[in-house]
Amino acid sequence: MAALGAKSSYLITLLKLFLLLHIVQHIQAASEPGKWTLNVDSKNIHEQNKFIFRKTLFNSSTIYLQWMSEDCKHPVNLSISWYLRNSHCYDEVFGLDNSQVNNYFKLNAEVREGGTGFFVFHEYELIECGQQVHGDELAVKSFDVPRKIMKSESTASEKEETMGKNATTKSEDEEVQERMTSSVVPPYAVARAWEDGPYMFIVHVEETGSSSEPRGGSEESKAWKLQLEIRMLGPYQYISVSEWPLMCFYMVMCIIYVLLGVLWLGLSACYWRDLLRIQFWIGGVVFLGMLEKAVYYAEFQSIRYNGLSVQGAVIFAEILSAVKRTLARVLVIIASLGYGIVKPRLGAVLHRVVGVGLVYLTFSIVEGVLRVNSAQDDLVLLAAIPLAVLDSALCWWIFISLAQTMKLLRLRRNLVKLSLYRHFTNTLIFTVIASVIFIIWMSKTFKFSKCQSDWRELWIDDAFWRFLFSIVLLVIMFLWRPSINSQRYAFTPLIDEMSDEEKEAMMSDAFEGMKMRGMKTETNGSTIASKEDEDLKWVEENIPSSIADMAPLLDSDEENITTQFEISKME
Repeated sequence: MAALGAKSSYLITLLKLFLLLHIVQHIQAASEPGKWTLNVDSKNIHEQNKFIFRKTLFNSSTIYLQWMSEDCKHPVNLSISWYLRNSHCYDEVFGLDNSQVNNYFKLNAEVREGGTGFFVFHEYELIECGQQVHGDELAVKSFDVPRKIMKSESTASEKEETMGKNATTKSEDEEVQERMTSSVVPPYAVARAWEDGPYMFIVHVEETGSSSEPRGGSEESKAWKLQLEIRMLGPYQYISVSEWPLMCFYMVMCIIYVLLGVLWLGLSACYWRDLLRIQFWIGGVVFLGMLEKAVYYAEFQSIRYNGLSVQGAVIFAEILSAVKRTLARVLVIIASLGYGIVKPRLGAVLHRVVGVGLVYLTFSIVEGVLRVNSAQDDLVLLAAIPLAVLDSALCWWIFISLAQTMKLLRLRRNLVKLSLYRHFTNTLIFTVIASVIFIIWMSKTFKFSKCQSDWRELWIDDAFWRFLFSIVLLVIMFLWRPSINSQRYAFTPLIDEMSDEEKEAMMSDAFEGMKMRGMKTETNGSTIASKEDEDLKWVEENIPSSIADMAPLLDSDEENITTQFEISKME
C-alpha cells in the first residue's frame, strides 16, 4: 500500500506538470498555400496598399507575379513594386502582423536579433491601367541580385568578427550573384529564392493619378479594379520546405494504418467466435486513424499540385481527427475500468464515460476548426486551455481506474489478466513521460526562443503526437489481439467471481482481529455445519447406494400376488 501511495503521488506531480506544459505548447498554424489571388480596387487601396505573402521556400524556388485582369473606367497610373526578404528566424516572418508590414518594406537592416538573410527590392515604371495590359507586364528579364541584410547595431567585437569572416561572406555573396545571373527566367517570373528558409513577399500597389482624369466626375466613374496572381513554385511544385517531410510522414502512416487494418481484419475473421467487445472498439479506432491519415495526405497533395488546400477537406480532417482522439480516449478509459475483462458492464459509470466523451469531442472540434481557420492566437489558446484541462483529468481518471482494476485482479489471483494490465499501465506511464519531455523540448526550442532558427523541425510538433498515439494503439492491439485464447481475458462469472476459500482469505485479511457476529461457533471453536451438509449426510445414511443394499426392500412374488388379489376384491 505504501508503494501504491508513492506511485500515485508521483503520478499526481507528473500530471500537474503535463497540464502546465500542455497549455503553453506550440500551436501549429494552418497549411502554407502556394498560390494567392490579389484583388485591389480604388476603394480599399486607401486603407491598405501593401500586401504580404509568407512561405518557407526551397532553394531555387521561383516566385511568379502575373497580371490577370483589370477594370478601369478611365486611364489610371499605377505604381507597383515588390519586396522579397528571407530571415533565419521563423517567427519573424510568420509572426509578423499586418500593421508591421510598413516597417519592413524596403528595409535593408536587421530588425530582430538572429534575423539575418538577404533581400530584393524591385520597382516597375508607371503602368497605365486604362489600356489592355498583357499578363507578363510584371515579368523581369533577369533576376535581381539579393543584397545582404545589415545589422542595425554591432559592437566592437562583432565588427572584428565580421572583418575576420569578410572573405567567407564575400564568397557566399559571389555564389548567390552567380546563381542569379546564370538563371534562366521563366515566363511571369519575378524572383528566385537563394536558400532554404522562410520568406516574406510584399507587394505594393499605389495610385498616382492621371493627366486625363475627368474633372468633377463621380466616384463610380473613377473606380478601377485590378487582379494579380502570386505563385511560388519549388522543386516539389507548390509544397513548402517545412511541410514536405510532414506530407511524407502522412503517406508512411497511411500505409502503416492500412497494413494494421488488414492484419486486424484478418485476425478478427479467423477468430470471430472468440472476439471480445473491446476488440471491436480497437478496430474502429484503427479504421478512423487510417481514414484520418488518408485525408491529411490528400490535403497536402492538393497543396502540392494546385497550390491551394480544400477548406472543406481541412475541416473534415480536423473533425475526423477529433472523433478518432475521442474514441481512442474512451477506449483507454473503458479498458482501464475493466470493461469486458473484469466486469460485464459499466453500469452507472457508462453515463459518465459518454458525457466526458461528448465534452471532449466538442472542445476538440472547436479548437481544431479555430486553428485551421487562422483565428487569433488568443482565441485559439482560449479554446486549447479547457481541452488541456480535460485531457489531464482524463489521464488522472485512467490511472486511478487502472490501479483499482489491478488491485481487484491481485485479490482474485488472476495472474493472466494482471500481467496484461501491468503491460498496459507501463505503456501509459511511458506515454505521459515521453509527452512531458517532448513538450519541454518544444517549449524551449520554439515557444520561449527569441529566434526560431530550427524551423526545419516544426513538422515534428504535429508528427510526434500522431506517432506516439500510433505506438500506444499498436501496444493495445498486441495485448488484446484476436486469438484462440482471447476468451481467457473475457469476463466469466465462474472464474472472475471469488471462490469460498478466496472470500474467506479476503475476509480474514480485511477483518483480522475483529469478531464476526454472523458466524456461530461451537465451544471447541469449529463452525456449525450448514444445512446443505446435513442434507447430504442424511442422504448417505438413509438412501442405499447399490442394488445389494436395496435387496431387503424388494417385494417377493407372493407378496405381489397377495397385493393384486386384495386390490381385485376391493374393486
